[in-house]
Amino acid sequence: MNVLKFGGTSVGTVGSLKNVKRIVEALPSDTVVVVSALGGLTDKLIATAHMAAKNEDWRSEAEAIAKRHYDIIDQLVGEEQKQTVLAIVDSLLEELRRTYEGVSLIGHLPEKTLNIIVSLGERMSAPIVAGIIRNGRLHNSLDFIKTEKWFDKNIADAVLTHDLIVKEFSGNQEGPHITGGFISQDRDTGEITNLGRGGSDYTAALIAAALNADMLDIWTDVDGFMTADPRIIKDAKVLPSMSFIESMELCTFGAKVIYPPTIYPVFHKNIPIRILNTFNPTAPGTLISDSSDSKDYPVKGVTAIKNTCLVRMIGSLTENVARINTRAYNALARHGISVFLLAQPGENHEFSFAISSSDRQNASRVLNEEFAPELIDGTLDEITFCNNLSTIAVVGEGLKCLKGLNGRILNTLSRFGVKTLAFSEGNSDTTASFVVEEKDTVDAIKAIHGLFF
Repeated sequence: MNVLKFGGTSVGTVGSLKNVKRIVEALPSDTVVVVSALGGLTDKLIATAHMAAKNEDWRSEAEAIAKRHYDIIDQLVGEEQKQTVLAIVDSLLEELRRTYEGVSLIGHLPEKTLNIIVSLGERMSAPIVAGIIRNGRLHNSLDFIKTEKWFDKNIADAVLTHDLIVKEFSGNQEGPHITGGFISQDRDTGEITNLGRGGSDYTAALIAAALNADMLDIWTDVDGFMTADPRIIKDAKVLPSMSFIESMELCTFGAKVIYPPTIYPVFHKNIPIRILNTFNPTAPGTLISDSSDSKDYPVKGVTAIKNTCLVRMIGSLTENVARINTRAYNALARHGISVFLLAQPGENHEFSFAISSSDRQNASRVLNEEFAPELIDGTLDEITFCNNLSTIAVVGEGLKCLKGLNGRILNTLSRFGVKTLAFSEGNSDTTASFVVEEKDTVDAIKAIHGLFF
C-alpha cells in the first residue's frame, strides 16, 4: 500500500487535477490519497472571515470561492458522480455563507469559528477529488484524526488516532481511498480543530504509519529537496536521496518542502518518503529513508530561518553551562517555546541561543520570572533579545567527517562581508548553524552554497 498526499498547488486547477487523476488511477486500488484545500483557498477563507468581522464586502469573496469549486466540478466530475459531489459541496458552501453571516452580525471572529471556516477547504476538496478519480471512495478525516490540547496548540492524540485510522481503513473495500488532510477533531469536546500549516503532510504520515504503508509519497510543485532555495541559487541541485535526520533538519531550519512533524510517524516505522512533482511526474524526486549517501554528498543543503531572535544571558551564572542550559530550556519548553540553536559560549560570561522572533515577548516574561533571584543578587547581569536576524543552517550527515568545517564557513562568510553574530559547534553531528543579520541572509546562503557545491 502507498499513501499519497497532494498539496494545494497539486489540486489547485483543472490541469493539475487531471495530473492527480492520472497518477492515482495508475496505482493499485488500496492506495490512500490525502488532499489539501484548493491552492490558495485557505488564505482566501481566512481573509474573507476577517472581512466579515469588519463588515466589509465578504459576500463577493464567498461567491468567488463557490464559483471556483463549481467550475472544477463542472469540468472534471463525471455525470454519474456529479449530483453526489454537488450535494456535498452545496451543503458545505451554505455552511460557509451562514458562518460568515454570523461573524458579520457579531463583528467578531472567535478561534473556534475560524477553525470551522478553515476546515471547509479540505471538506470540499476531498469529495471533489473522490468524484474525479475512478472508483474514488470518500473518507471524512474528522472521524479519525483526533487532537488534544497542549498549551495553546492542538496536537494529534497519537494512540487514539492510530486505532481509529486502522478501523476506518480496515477490510478489503475497493479504492482508491480519498480523504482531506489538515483538519481534525478535539477528542474531548468534538470541536473542529486543525493540525496547523502543513497539517495535510502530517495527516498523510499518521495514516501511513498506522497502516504500515510501503511508501509515503508527497506530491508537490518541486522536483524534490534541493541543495538550496532555487529562487536564491539558480543552479541549486535536486538531491536524489537523504536520510530521515537530514530531511528533518532541513525542514526545521526553513526548507519548506514538507512539514517537519511529517517525518516522525514514518521514521519510527522506517517507511520511506518520496518527494515528487505533480507537474513533472516522471522526475525521480528525492527518496528519504534511513540511509544517506554522505560519502558522495557530505553536505546536503543550505537553508535559513528568518525572523530569528538571539537571546543573550550575561553574568557569572553562565559559567555553569549545564545548569543555566537546563533551567532556561525547561522553562521555555513548559510554555511551548522552541530553541533551535545553542551558540558557542562567548567571552565575558555569556550564554546565547536562538528562538523565533514571534516568541520574544513570551520568552522575555518566562526567563525573567525563572531567573528573577539571580537578576536580583547579581549573578545574572541581564537578559537581552536581538531581533531582525536569520539562522543559516548547513545540513548533512557527513558533516562530522569534515574537519575544520566551522572555520571554513566563518572565513567564507567574512570574505563576503557577512558578520556572524553566533554559531553552534558540537551540538549536532548533522547541522552547523550560524546567526547573521537578516539583511545578509541571501549573501550568506550564496557564500556557503558556493563553498560546498
